[in-house]
Amino acid sequence: MSGRELPANARRVLEARYLLRDRERRLIETPGELFQRVARAVAQAEAQDAADWAQRYHALLAGGEFLPNSPTLMNAGTALGQLSACFVLPIEDTMESIFEALKQMALVQRTGGGTGFSFSRLRPRGDLVASTSGEASGPVSFMRIFDCATEHIKQGGKRRGANMGVLAVEHPDIMEFIDAKREAAALANFNLSVSVTDAFMHAADAGEGYELIHPRTGKPAGRLRADAVFGAIARAAWQTGDPGLLFRDAINQANPTPQLGALEATNPCGEVPLLPYESCNLGSINVARLVRSARRQAEFDWQRLEAIVGEAVRFLDDVIEVNRYPLEAIGRMTRSTRKIGLGVMGFAEALIRLGISYDSDEAERFAGQLMRAVAGAAGRASAALAQTRGAFPAWQRSAGQVMRNATRTAIAPTGTLGIIAGTSASIEPLFALAYRRSGVLGGKVLEEVNPLLLEYLERHALDRQRVLAAVLERGRLAEVDGVPEEMKRLFVTALEIPAERHLAIQAAFQRHVDNAVSKTINLPQEAAPADVAHAYRRAWALGLKGITVYRYGAKAAQVLELGVEDEPQHYDSASRCDPEECRL
Repeated sequence: MSGRELPANARRVLEARYLLRDRERRLIETPGELFQRVARAVAQAEAQDAADWAQRYHALLAGGEFLPNSPTLMNAGTALGQLSACFVLPIEDTMESIFEALKQMALVQRTGGGTGFSFSRLRPRGDLVASTSGEASGPVSFMRIFDCATEHIKQGGKRRGANMGVLAVEHPDIMEFIDAKREAAALANFNLSVSVTDAFMHAADAGEGYELIHPRTGKPAGRLRADAVFGAIARAAWQTGDPGLLFRDAINQANPTPQLGALEATNPCGEVPLLPYESCNLGSINVARLVRSARRQAEFDWQRLEAIVGEAVRFLDDVIEVNRYPLEAIGRMTRSTRKIGLGVMGFAEALIRLGISYDSDEAERFAGQLMRAVAGAAGRASAALAQTRGAFPAWQRSAGQVMRNATRTAIAPTGTLGIIAGTSASIEPLFALAYRRSGVLGGKVLEEVNPLLLEYLERHALDRQRVLAAVLERGRLAEVDGVPEEMKRLFVTALEIPAERHLAIQAAFQRHVDNAVSKTINLPQEAAPADVAHAYRRAWALGLKGITVYRYGAKAAQVLELGVEDEPQHYDSASRCDPEECRL
């Protein structure tokens, strides 16, 4: 990257997963050449000045200020050429549709994409199948088939697939779905979310019943107590991390193309609600690179942010043009709405460099200010592109300002991209100050000590050896004697931050994001199911589009482990998105 060497772990990840190899699996590309390959390939969408735009895109990528989603880095400029991370595929209530969706999932996942599905249209278990006089096996049984197929498909030859499975809370099989991951290793390649309405949440608060609806007939199929169902969701999430909640009304109130249909499902991480056959291209700005040293205190470079957003929006719109879609239907739908999702990474690092604790009101204010600026700049850039390239084709049936892209912003998880950029993931706080990261290199373990901590210790002439010994054992500073309170406040970690603050930060971003926000609400190991339920209620009250919780130590095998010298503790970084890595 421009101006600095790649971190050792970034180089290891690039070599293992992103850099091109020959038929004998020998590396034939350097990191610098990767950025050149991607920049040149994407700039081919430019009718004029493609070489100039290739140079500008290369500077953006190599400088570590912006990175697109992993499939773009992996596949741009290659024969495969599939650049999107996110897809939603439809499933109707026929055997033909179910197995057509299974085939389409395989075609998408082999190119590096993740898939989301709503299983809400499938008839419930035990329902009559007229053609055979048999009984239907229900949505969860078919999800197991999709899960098994994903297990044997390695995305783009680089990573295992990831899915989102969604079921409406009114479905008669909702209780089976809620408990579907309680058994060890069940649906390991799925994240699960229950799609709930405002009416259901009100009924749960009031202790009232609600009707189940038969998806084939549209008629009532029984009643359940909403609070009992809500409690079951909280207990399952407390135990396994699944299911999360999708707030259906909030999602569809922000649907930019309601005439094309209602939004029923999301990508695997939940940050992009999509219509059937839509895909989305994601990218993240490294906001930590925009903190500048000043005479008295660090400052954020808002002017540079505006410029980066403009180039990033153009980059992602170009990706839509040069992309080789795995299905014709996906290409048609994606070009019709031209959705992109520009977000940020390095938020926690930026806060530390600005002297702001993540667990503070000031962090919430900065989050809102930051995303408001990104959204405003993205809107201006998309509107400008609409003037020269035309609005997205479905715009004539949509509301709002003329835009090139139906959506512009999303907060995606960026665990692997964060490693490449050498910064903190997405908008998450620091998970720990020292930890093991497994799964990124398929069985290998990356050991990391936060470089910001090392920098702080050196700058303030603190006892590096003593502090690091404690951090390597515990992963955090909270119990370390002799460390200034200001340092503990700045380097607060995910499990030290109250759930209310996690939610407030997510809400501050969501207010300025037209898609959704992928963030995990970390809970301590001693948290109870009631704490999960409270977080879910608060998320709804704050107007979020979805929520994921993760209770410390809830799984036997996870992605991040605190400390590097203690026995493995299997603490999760907490995103549920990709079974083989903590974040896309």
